[in-house]
Order: sequence, then structure tokens, then C-alpha cells
Amino acid sequence: MRLALIAHDKKKDELMAFASDHESALSEADLMATGTTGKRLMEVTDLDIERKESGPLGGDMQIGSEIAEDDCDGVIFLRDPLTAQPHEPDISALLRLCDVHDIPLATNLASAELLVSQIFN
Repeated sequence: MRLALIAHDKKKDELMAFASDHESALSEADLMATGTTGKRLMEVTDLDIERKESGPLGGDMQIGSEIAEDDCDGVIFLRDPLTAQPHEPDISALLRLCDVHDIPLATNLASAELLVSQIFN
């Protein structure tokens, strides 16, 4: 199981807490994340995470490539729908790819909970 973890700046703390709460389940997955998010996740958990470039440098596109190549089974992208900044990853391209390739994409904590509970139970 290969899972991508991404978060807009204002949602990074929420993703850190989520990953800490679900560390046992997430440790069973092959994880990848955008650069800054991956670095922070590894600082607060013992998870092994393949870090892509940071969002502004194309990390979201690298994850998109993994989706297009059928090398990703799910995406958790905690997005900030109200104050996302122009330098942050754009969810629209990833959403389109996930829909084309029938990959689940969680955009908030409630859907992330459902995704993890379905994949790892």
C-alpha cells in the first residue's frame, strides 16, 4: 500500500497530529510526502517517508506522476480551502488524476479517518 501525504501550510499541524494518532496503521504503508510536510512528519513520528520536492518546487507534481504511473493507492491532502497561498500545491491537478485513476483522495480529517480505517482494517 503506497500512500501520499500533503498539507497546505495552515493544515500541517493537523496532519502531524493525524499521523501521530495513526502512526501504527501508517507504518504499514509505503509513505511519500511533499518535502516540508515529509520532514515535519519524520520529526514528530518514527514513520519512514519518501520525501519529494516541496510543494512550490513541484513535489505535488511528482506525487501526481506516481498516481499516473499507478504507483499510489491513496492520497491524504489536507487543504486549506479559505486561505491557501499561491506557492502551495494545487489540489485540482491531483484531484483530476485521482478521479481518472480511481484513487481515493481525502481532503479533510474526516475523510482521512475514513481512508485510513478502510485501507488498514
